Amino acid sequence: MESRKLKLLVMPNCKELGEKVDKELRKINKTEEPYLVNFKPDRFSNGEGKVVISENINNADLFILSDVGNYGITYPYHGTMHHMAPDEHFQDIKRSIAATSGHASKISVVMPLLYQSRQDKRKGNESLDCAIALQELENIGVKNIITFDAHNQSVSNAIPRLPFENFYPTHRILEELIDQEEIRDLFVISPDMGAMERARYYAEMLGCDVGVFYKRRDLSKVVNGKNPIVEHMYMGTSPEEKDVIIVDDMIASGGSILEVAENLKKRGVHKVFLIATFALFTEGVDRFIEAYNNHVFDKLYSTNLTYVPEEIKNKEWYQEVDCSKYLARIIDTYHKKEDPSELWNGKKKIFNKIQKKKEEEEKQIQLDI
Repeated sequence: MESRKLKLLVMPNCKELGEKVDKELRKINKTEEPYLVNFKPDRFSNGEGKVVISENINNADLFILSDVGNYGITYPYHGTMHHMAPDEHFQDIKRSIAATSGHASKISVVMPLLYQSRQDKRKGNESLDCAIALQELENIGVKNIITFDAHNQSVSNAIPRLPFENFYPTHRILEELIDQEEIRDLFVISPDMGAMERARYYAEMLGCDVGVFYKRRDLSKVVNGKNPIVEHMYMGTSPEEKDVIIVDDMIASGGSILEVAENLKKRGVHKVFLIATFALFTEGVDRFIEAYNNHVFDKLYSTNLTYVPEEIKNKEWYQEVDCSKYLARIIDTYHKKEDPSELWNGKKKIFNKIQKKKEEEEKQIQLDI
């Protein structure tokens, strides 16, 4: 029986990342033949769209890569330029699946930023959008969902018969941090109780202590859909004179994580590094520029798994972590039906990297003496 061909359908919203993944896949498999599918997404001026696939994908193992958080994609809409929203990006994923006309042997959807991931549980009479979206994908023939740092892993309960692969780029971020920074006496901070499990994971990989802030909210008010934060209350041992890492899955407006950073600076920490898998900057970048100029934090580390404007990438306080090689290995592993266990945890690699850097620093000290 002829083996299925690996094909990568990259939506325009993650063109740069997709091309890097394709390049890494060709390196892994030692081939010059590209894996990218020739297709054309189109959109009418009234906002309706369509997708046309221009090559044979019969018996293909098709991976659809889409960044639903990319707000930099525009199109003319009733005479004005319209920025595409997550709902439109998700609809284009479904259009792409429809355009296969059932010819692909297997379809996997790769959404590094999971669509509607923050609308993952229901309170009262409100929509449960993430669960509905996952069920939609299952119903139209998707056989696997691959994502990163899902806001709530439990949302996978909505599709109990469908594989839901939730990867963490923790080791890639820490590799970059260790390579770029001179760090000492590390301490990991969770900005709230919800991010504590993630913070503990970082602390375990680094072999250091962890602290957490509790957000005390005014439950009598609602601002922008949330109860406003009254106070950040710290729980844990003193982080004084430590190099502190504040970790979260995403940064939206940045208000909360910057308030935590400012609180820690007042407690006498040495350096503050912000780490987030996704840096969304939903309310712009001015707040971060001001905070950096006031020495509230030293650098922000985030991945290229979702869109960040070039003007932000070029800031001295922003460090992009390239995850294309990691994503290519994930796709290749699932295509070949190999064991993905080594992709889940990079703890040993990080430990060895830290030890190597310490040994190099000790040698340098001896040379200086």
